[in-house]
Amino acid sequence: QVQLVESGGGLVQPGGSLRLSCAASGSIFSINAMGWYRQAPGKQRELVAVITSGSTTNYADSVKGRFTISRDNAKNTMYLQMNSLKPEDTAVYYCHANYLPKPSITLISWGQGTQVTVSS
Repeated sequence: QVQLVESGGGLVQPGGSLRLSCAASGSIFSINAMGWYRQAPGKQRELVAVITSGSTTNYADSVKGRFTISRDNAKNTMYLQMNSLKPEDTAVYYCHANYLPKPSITLISWGQGTQVTVSS
């Protein structure tokens, strides 16, 4: 089983920036796609950004041009740089990974979430 631990959330003013990190540890043969999701109160969890093992990225329209997803495969760590934050970005942000604990077995794992609050 892989453990995903997010960090970097907090309170920031509109227009500000935050950088989230997600560190994976445990039984890892390889990690395929990783992604960030978020869930605001009363809303469904939604995809924010995803990055493949080859660093191909995709973003929700609402964050394009403001958020940047990246990963360091050597450290099994993923990042989300969030700039020009808006109040509507307020949510709990979750890390997600599609990984192989050993060849031919693919599993998914979720982090515990980190709160991001954008408010003046």
